[in-house]
Amino acid sequence: MKKELVPSWLELLLTTQFFTICMSHLSSARNECNLFCIDCEAPQVAFCYYCRQRHHSTHRVIQVRRSSYHDVVRVAELHDILDISDVQTYVINSATVVFLNERPQQQRVCGVSVVKASSSSYSCESCNRALLDAFRFCSLGCNLKGIKEDMETTVVMGNKTDYTSNDDDMDLSTGSTANTENNRESYSDAEYCEKPPPTKTTRHRRKGIPRRAPFF
Repeated sequence: MKKELVPSWLELLLTTQFFTICMSHLSSARNECNLFCIDCEAPQVAFCYYCRQRHHSTHRVIQVRRSSYHDVVRVAELHDILDISDVQTYVINSATVVFLNERPQQQRVCGVSVVKASSSSYSCESCNRALLDAFRFCSLGCNLKGIKEDMETTVVMGNKTDYTSNDDDMDLSTGSTANTENNRESYSDAEYCEKPPPTKTTRHRRKGIPRRAPFF
């Protein structure tokens, strides 16, 4: 399932509680709520066979089934409306199905939770459950979770700022300044060396006896 092919009703399907008794048909035989409509955009709950005949007769409806107390859907009902190429499929009662949500991986032995070991070389990328074949996810729920994580990673990578050009400019600027200072120092040294040494002046002592004007 690709992120651009995720329908708006999928997350609602995965969070809907099925196999409850329809309150509108308590006395009827087929009053188990195991149907879901993908055409109704408003928030809804699961409904029974009689509700379908009355309110959803022209809509596209998915029937949810049970396998070992977990909800499954037949692949035949999904292949035209949903991309499930990454989800592990199972054959139950001669029908190929996929699980809706992640299943617990722990078993209780004498009151202690034990994780069942598996020799499979394939595992779910979301919950790490062992898979039978080379699929990426064990259920539709894990597939959707993996898509959301990929989208979050894409957003984070897109918000990163590239500071390479600024650093390069800074280095160039610093280097230019350093070169200028070196040139100034070299020029000053050359200028200092070109100045002639100061000339020494010898002071001569006056010879002879000083003559004074006569007093009259």
